[in-house]
Amino acid sequence: QVQFVESGGGLVQPGGSLRLSCVASGGTFSSYGMYWFRQAPGKERQFVAQISGNSVFIDYADSVKGRFTASRDNAKNTVYLQMRDLKPEDTGVYYCNGGRNRDAKRYDHWGQGTQVTVSS
Repeated sequence: QVQFVESGGGLVQPGGSLRLSCVASGGTFSSYGMYWFRQAPGKERQFVAQISGNSVFIDYADSVKGRFTASRDNAKNTVYLQMRDLKPEDTGVYYCNGGRNRDAKRYDHWGQGTQVTVSS
C-alpha cells in the first residue's frame, strides 16, 4: 500500500505564498496520477489539483487556477503544490493521494495532511 506524507503548510498572510510537498512511499510513483485535496473546517474534502504520472496533464479546480501550480519529481517520489496569492478561503488541511479520481470519497487511505492557514 502506498503511503503519503504531506508537509510545507503554515500560517501566511493574504497574498502570500507557500509550497507544499508530498512524498510517496511504496508502489511505482511515476505510474500513477497524483491529486491534491483540501478540507476546510466544517466542509468536505475537495479536489484542488491533479498531475499525471509523466506531468503531461495538469488540471486545477477553478478556485485556484492561475494561482496554484502542481509539479512532481518522480526521481524523488514527490509531488509539489506551489500556492501563490493565497486567500483566506484557501485555509484548510491539504492532502495528497494517488489514483484516478477527483472525488475524495473514492480514496480509503490518507496521510495526516498539512495545515494551511491564510489570515492577517
